[in-house]
Amino acid sequence: MIKNIIFDFGGVVMDWNPRYFFKDHFKDDEKMEHFLKKIVTDDWNGEQDRGRTLAEGTEIQVAKHPDWEMEIRAYYDNWTTMLKSDIPANVAVLRKLEHSEYELFGLTNWSAETFPYALENYDFFQIFDGKIVVSGTEKLIKPNPIIWNVLLERYQIKAEESVFIDDNAKNIEVAQSLGFMCVHIKEDTDLERELGELGVEF
Repeated sequence: MIKNIIFDFGGVVMDWNPRYFFKDHFKDDEKMEHFLKKIVTDDWNGEQDRGRTLAEGTEIQVAKHPDWEMEIRAYYDNWTTMLKSDIPANVAVLRKLEHSEYELFGLTNWSAETFPYALENYDFFQIFDGKIVVSGTEKLIKPNPIIWNVLLERYQIKAEESVFIDDNAKNIEVAQSLGFMCVHIKEDTDLERELGELGVEF
């Protein structure tokens, strides 16, 4: 029986992409893609999501790539521009679930320094009533299975009674190995239909 529904945030309910800022900054897609894939990599950004401060992460990368200093410093200075908007279709599903029989949780890879901005500016985060595990606060990051265990133990819930929603295939794979039912969000995913097929009632 499904009792809990757990949402990842980025790519599920929030549309975040550094290209929203750097496309106008560079006005050169090839240069932008080089910068995002080779200089400010996903692994580098992930360390800030794991709890390293934005300032420390910035200085480390500036030291490695001094020719890109201006662009590297612009990354977190313009982070709110990269957080373009919510994802309306999936937020609508979340709102439908607000008064349902299910407990709702968040489990997100997000810097502890930047997450408060989203929390303050998008009211639907209040639906979770504080039941959110943030990687930057925990100093743990998906797909490390320990972060799912933090959620399970903190809120005394069971994986086999829970649906986990994420846009990252590796995170889905780990969650399934821990016993969660899962919805892998892709570009064409109909979240309400997928949840319904698992047995979630709206």
